[in-house]
Amino acid sequence: MGPSGSGKTTFINEASGSDFAVGKGLESCTSEVQATKPFILNGREVTLIDTPGFDDTNRSDTDILAMIGAYEHGAKLAGIIYMHRISDFRMGGTNKRNFKMFRELCGESTLRNVLIVTNMWDQVAPDIGEMREKELEDNFFKPVLMKGARMLRHEGTRESSHRILRYLIHNQPATLLIQEELVNEHKNIVQTSAGSELTRVLNEQRERHEEVVAQLRIDMEVAIRDKDHETKEELKEEIRTARRERAARGRV
Repeated sequence: MGPSGSGKTTFINEASGSDFAVGKGLESCTSEVQATKPFILNGREVTLIDTPGFDDTNRSDTDILAMIGAYEHGAKLAGIIYMHRISDFRMGGTNKRNFKMFRELCGESTLRNVLIVTNMWDQVAPDIGEMREKELEDNFFKPVLMKGARMLRHEGTRESSHRILRYLIHNQPATLLIQEELVNEHKNIVQTSAGSELTRVLNEQRERHEEVVAQLRIDMEVAIRDKDHETKEELKEEIRTARRERAARGRV
């Protein structure tokens, strides 16, 4: 799991020899939960599951939650890998939102089966990468690391991906919290912990949008009163853009 473009599919292809499509541009490429054919690692049969990020351009967050939660009707997982680009110079809103959703759908009890995997080390100077890694360990990822998750580097090779998987293949399999809630407790998406978090995020975005549009309308009234036609047309376009953004963010 992880944000779109964080290297999830590339990691899976490297580890399993699969040829899942990898995104090259701004559009998300993985829009479905997809599983590799089983392969053998250290005498164990391994299947890797690729998921869309919660910033996917083709699916709503609600769709993605439902796909992950319903995967094989609650199949237990030996481990969950969360991919993070060490090349990201800061933890932006998208990264924070993805990881918050990740925690809510996993649940606290499965964190011992979680690996935080940093990749794209070839895109940063070693000292910069090490500084970011330390900051992530001491701040952003600290709460999950304290509860049993581990943080590892991926060097972009099959050997590196297999080394990472060896931390997981002997784990006691666990059910994600969202699987438990959807399959065993028969909750709908909105009632799950991850669904509740998604609703909170959407409500915050809606409130911010309404504040922006309200200010734009005030500016529009001033432009009309001052007969400033150029500014009026610019504000009209800004309002239309704000409405499109709200529609995109609010997909359910």
